[in-house]
Amino acid sequence: MNTCKVNAGKTQLVAHRGLSGLEKENTCAAFVAAGNRSYYGIETDIHRTADGNFILIHDGDTLRVSGDQINVEESTFDSLRQIRLQNRNGKKDRNDLCLPTLEEYIGICKQYEKTAVLELKSDFTPEELQEIVARIREIGWLDHVVFIAFAYENLVKLRKLLPAQPCQFLTSTIPAGLSDRLAADKIDLDIYFPVLTKELVEEFHAKGITVNCWTVNEEEDARRLISWGVDFITTNILEKE
Repeated sequence: MNTCKVNAGKTQLVAHRGLSGLEKENTCAAFVAAGNRSYYGIETDIHRTADGNFILIHDGDTLRVSGDQINVEESTFDSLRQIRLQNRNGKKDRNDLCLPTLEEYIGICKQYEKTAVLELKSDFTPEELQEIVARIREIGWLDHVVFIAFAYENLVKLRKLLPAQPCQFLTSTIPAGLSDRLAADKIDLDIYFPVLTKELVEEFHAKGITVNCWTVNEEEDARRLISWGVDFITTNILEKE
């Protein structure tokens, strides 16, 4: 698949699971590919491991990316690191394709000066969130991290730890009162793009809420969303002209 380019204007593009339209999702290869292109940010997903460490993968098990069904949160960090992932062709023909560490990801974002968009997948404790934050701070890139989550409680916990840190609530629906709740908690929106309308974008913006949307891979959809003034588009393949 070749990358598609759009005139994004003020809208920033975020590479979904790295540049997953070209490289295996959520691998260092995908992160570096995004780093070498015009993306504003690089998105990935973080889980806890059974031994209290952290690993980057979207699903709760490794079946889809490796062909072997291994539960992430019931496995140790070292055992997960040893798994070789299938390339995009379905073959395990690259030794560099493994589950990344938090440090590898943040280091790549820092090297290429990209914003890290980190999805909190597990139901993290305050102590675990504090450890994640400490590791990012040690690398010197915390000021360039946006935390996102479907579990609203993860963001509430993080907000207590980091009152000014950018956070986005992931959702595929817009329940009544959502904009008021987000505004009160100082949390932004990361929404499934077919749910959005121009009027909703205007409503959230009027309350000071930044709007990100996922996962947009067609130029026609991107152009429409850009014309509505969304702040971010999360994509597998689109790039800025």
